[in-house]
This record gives sequence, C-alpha cells and structure tokens, in this order.
Amino acid sequence: MIVAEVMDLLDASIVNVAGPALEESLGAGSVGLQWVIGGYALTLGAGLVLGGRLGDRYGRRRMFLTGLAAFTLSSLLCALAPNIESLIAFRLLQGTAGALLLPQGLGLLRENFSGPELTKVFAVFGPVLGLGGIVGPVLGGFLIEGDFFGLGWRSVFLVNLPIGLAALAVAAVFVPRKDGDRSVRIDLVGAGLVVAACALLVLPLNQGQEAGWPLWTWLCMAASVVGFALFALRQRRAATAGREPLVNPRLLRKPAFTVGLGGIALFFGGLIGTQLVLTLFLQIGQHFSAGDAGLGNLPLAVGTAIGGAISGAFLADRIGRAVLQIGPLTQLAGAALLWYELDGLGTGSFSIWDIAPGVAVAGVGAGMVIAALFSFILAAVDDDEIGSASGVLSAVQAVGGSIGVAVFGSVFFARAEAGDFSGGFHHALLVQACLLAAFLAITFLLPKKGRPEDEQHGVTGPSAAGGGSADSGARQGAPV
Repeated sequence: MIVAEVMDLLDASIVNVAGPALEESLGAGSVGLQWVIGGYALTLGAGLVLGGRLGDRYGRRRMFLTGLAAFTLSSLLCALAPNIESLIAFRLLQGTAGALLLPQGLGLLRENFSGPELTKVFAVFGPVLGLGGIVGPVLGGFLIEGDFFGLGWRSVFLVNLPIGLAALAVAAVFVPRKDGDRSVRIDLVGAGLVVAACALLVLPLNQGQEAGWPLWTWLCMAASVVGFALFALRQRRAATAGREPLVNPRLLRKPAFTVGLGGIALFFGGLIGTQLVLTLFLQIGQHFSAGDAGLGNLPLAVGTAIGGAISGAFLADRIGRAVLQIGPLTQLAGAALLWYELDGLGTGSFSIWDIAPGVAVAGVGAGMVIAALFSFILAAVDDDEIGSASGVLSAVQAVGGSIGVAVFGSVFFARAEAGDFSGGFHHALLVQACLLAAFLAITFLLPKKGRPEDEQHGVTGPSAAGGGSADSGARQGAPV
C-alpha cells in the first residue's frame, strides 16, 4: 500500500522540475506545462470517490491490482510520448489510474489489520508518505540532470516501471482475496457530472490567460457551477429514493464540513500553486538546473516537516483549532519575508539561500495546517460518515491543487513572459495572501477540537457503506 501511495506522491511533484526539459524536447509552452502538472491532479481528484465505490463493488484487491497495472502502463506511455499533446493525454490517463488505485489502500489495510496492529500501521504510513512528497522534486531533478542513457525527462516517468512491476508481483501474492459487494450500485451519471464540472472549471483557468479571457472561458466556469449543483441534486435524489449515492448528501448539510471543503480547496490550491511558482522562478528566472531546482525545494519541504511535527506532536491537542489560525499567519509572515527577499535581489549572483528563510518560514506554517486540518473537518461528521467524508476531502484536495497550478501558473507567466520573474513571484504571493486570508476566516467555523488520528481512518466506530472508499487523511501529511 505504501509503495502505491509513494508512486502517486512522486508523480504529483516529480514533474515540477521538468518544465525547461519539456519545453526543449517537446516545445511545451506555459499552458502545456500547466496541463502536464495539473491535469494529473484533476483526473485523480475527479475520480477518487468513484474509484472507491468500484472497490466496494468489485473487491479492493482486484481494483488495486487493476489500478496499479494501469498506473504503471500509463507511466510508460508518458515516457514514450512523442509530443506535448500526447503527454497531456497520458497524464490525464495516469491520474485516472491513480483514482482507481489509491482509494483501495486504506480499505485493504482496514480489512487485514485491526486493533493495536492497525494503529502501528498508520503510525508508519504518515511519515513514509511525508518522505515521498519531499523526495519528489529532488529525485526528479537528479534524474533529469543525470540524463541517464540520454532519457532526460522521460526517466521521471520510467522510474515507475520497476517500482510498479515489483509492487504488482508482491501484491498479487500477498494481498488477500476478498469479494466485493455486488449489491453496491455505481452512479456513473453522478461521476460523469463531477468530471465534467471539474474539467469545465480547470480548462478556462489553464487557457484563459494566454487566450485573453474570451467569452467561452467565463461560460465554461458558469457551466461548472451548474454541473456541481446538478451533482448535489442527483445525490440528494438518490438518497431520498433509497439508492446509495456517491457522496452522502447529509455531509453537505453540515455547515462545518461544507466550509471545510472550501478551506481545503483554498489552502492546497495556494500551497501547491506557490510551490510550482518557486520551482519555475528557480529554473526559468534564475536558470537553475533541474537538480538544483529540486534541491531548492528543500527549505519548503523541511519547513513543512518541522511545522507538521510541532502541530501533530502536541500543539493541535493543546490549543485545538487555534493551530489552524497560527499556521496561515505564519505562512503570511513567511510570504512577507520572501517578498522582502525578492525585493533585495540585485543583479549579482543568486543563491537559494537568498530566499531560503522566507520559504522555510512559510513551510513551517503550511506544515502546522497540513497535520491538523483533516482532523478538525472530520470532527464535524458522524462516525458512519467518515469514509464518505474523507474521500470527498481527498478529492477536493487534489482538484484544489489542480486549480492552484492553473491559477498560479497563469499569474506567474503573465509577468515572466515579459522577463519580470520577481514580479511574477510577487503577484503569486499576493494571490496566496488572499487565499490564506479567506482560509483564516473559514477556520473560525470549524470545530474547536479535532478527531483522533485513528478515527480519521475509520478504525473505531461503525463502518459506513463505502467506508473503505476513501484515501483519507493519511495522505495529508505529505507536502505535495
């Protein structure tokens, strides 16, 4: 399970440092790069809940093996892509495979471990995933700069081949067989509405800036709102008719959970978007190699790990919801320091140490939020709703990251194309400040105490229908 999760985290972040290599090899422009990075998160997030329901119906072992095989194959296709259009299509396919693969993980763990043993499993799960998120950009930079066998950026995807094949061989032998529940119904129309609504939102955000924001971009975003509304209506009608909805409509009637979804989207959109801008600034603006740009992400990753450790070890338990307010305030302080550092950049040589303090402080604030956010939102839901709720939160986290890539990429390139890279970073920091301010306001509407870690994974309490369908808070500790 850990191998599959780490593969996803690597692919969510490892491509961040491949921008110049993709531009040189395939002629990828700014929009193409945004789709390569954000398209994966889009299809992953849009399909997570459906992937979980498929596991409930057909068996999690079968869906895990199918998803792992599809993920490995799509990674090979990405590595063989002859042009940027093909690479984008294969990345969308890879995200879809991830949506089938990832939700099975926690369900399989709950099926095969129990009691203190399961608690120990989760104690290992979180830190390993955090390491996976940190390693991504560093490994990506190492592979691209090493240019092993002349593969260049293609090695970023080929690295999944030996890992995926080995994981398939081990999983086929050791993951126990257990039949699914064929009485579980799959709402394909509802799933289609989610995919369409997400696409209608991300498409104009990716294309709008370069196209000059024509009428169709605004119509698409309006249609996206309609799509989400139709999905919510369909879920409500399914529950009223006694059918099993993809998302329990009772969740959407809980104000704390609903505003928590908004908080998840705002926070992770800003976090992943600014990490992308940091990498673009280092590579395009300061001409860092892929390897140096990967290492340049370490201050953010280390700061995030420190903040997460402080928050998770004692701060969230002692001060409750206040940790979610201290976190964004610390991020804002880091952004202000980074703004000052960018203003101080002269025409001389640039070093990552010139901006490391601001980046690290922002990372500490982000880590404080990441370690605690899911637990406070899940505290607003009943025990039998945890599976459905955590699946929705993970999906919104992924889609929020995709939106962040689109928005922050557009903001940065609007200035970078004129050669003003520091100005592009400044504008991105302004957008992040607005998102953090909105997130800070939302935190006051969340419960004052979080849900214990074991209960976030459905270890205690009755299981919901589809309770194993969520790749829940275990992934939250990883800085993607």
